Amino acid sequence: MHIPGISDDLFIRGNVPMTKEEIRILTLCKASIRSDSIVLDIGAGTGSLSVEAALMAEKGHVYAIERKPEAAALIRKNAAKFNVEARLSVIEGTAPDAMNKIDNYDVVLIGGSGGNISEILDVITAHINPGGRIVANAITVQNTAAILDYMKQNDMYEYESILIQASRLRKAGAYDMMIGMNPVYIITCRVK
Repeated sequence: MHIPGISDDLFIRGNVPMTKEEIRILTLCKASIRSDSIVLDIGAGTGSLSVEAALMAEKGHVYAIERKPEAAALIRKNAAKFNVEARLSVIEGTAPDAMNKIDNYDVVLIGGSGGNISEILDVITAHINPGGRIVANAITVQNTAAILDYMKQNDMYEYESILIQASRLRKAGAYDMMIGMNPVYIITCRVK
């Protein structure tokens, strides 16, 4: 079984945002992906979460939804690099419309919503399997509030949120200093 935590520098990056290793580890732990899970990664970026999810879901499948062609190409390259292309499908398009091709899933990872978070959550709610999980990473207070407001209005879910800020050691001449990364809200929602 794959243990999350592939080093960031092993992914093919380009100019596409990527969920950093520290956040990726926590996100995947909160997701509780099983070997047979069907996973949906919305706003997949470089595919770092999709790749690690596919490594965890050895008998399952991961669908990476991405609206930017450059990012979709990077997801395919990273899937090939980590030899998971047989269980990772890239769907090019904007959520929630691009989600209509998938009938049900066990885990949904949300990294980007394109401003459509309520509509995306409506589609997820209609298709997520019993006992399923949503793990959303948000960098803005507005997206976090929108997700939490949605959960408060829907008694189908139990939810929690954590705010993580990691720092990495960097050389500064003869000194070492910690450089802070962007804080990220990780919101975990479980179907009751």
